[in-house]
Amino acid sequence: MPLLSAFTVAPTIETSRLILRAHRPGDLESVTAMWAEPAVLRYVRKSPYPREEVWTRMLRYAGHWLWMGFGFWIVTDKTDGRFLGEVGIHNFERDIEPEFSGTPELGYSLIGAAHGKGYATEAAKAVLNWFDSHIDLPHTNCMTSPDNIHSQRVALKCGYEYLRQSIHLGSPVAIFRRRRVIAPSP
Repeated sequence: MPLLSAFTVAPTIETSRLILRAHRPGDLESVTAMWAEPAVLRYVRKSPYPREEVWTRMLRYAGHWLWMGFGFWIVTDKTDGRFLGEVGIHNFERDIEPEFSGTPELGYSLIGAAHGKGYATEAAKAVLNWFDSHIDLPHTNCMTSPDNIHSQRVALKCGYEYLRQSIHLGSPVAIFRRRRVIAPSP
């Protein structure tokens, strides 16, 4: 895994409906509001993330780009620029079995109003296409709550396969794995 990369900030990615771009300090209020929504927190935790913790999360994402050459993007609506959420790939060096050390994982969180519209799948596929063409690693993981069937559907649509159930920080989690897809040369 690269310690330094040519990518020190998230490149902009466009899909048919979305723009994925780097986090900016001005995103703090939108991201904090998202991490306070019950629909977003339902399978993650019982209480909203404090603003300070959201800020630390955003700084962590910036650090991913600097150290790892990959990370998270802000997801916005292409037509009106409205904030929809975050999607990306991170490496949190989780203390979990199967061992996650050195294996990046896909993550996605969207505001409640964006749920059920295919945005998470669209954004995640765009991120994975970018990742596969820029980062030379054999696979990525994705971790969800065993009860979060919507998140699991996104993972499956993105090519992930169920690997096993595990425990992370005292809670059950479902682990999925996806092999890198190398696009054929033209």
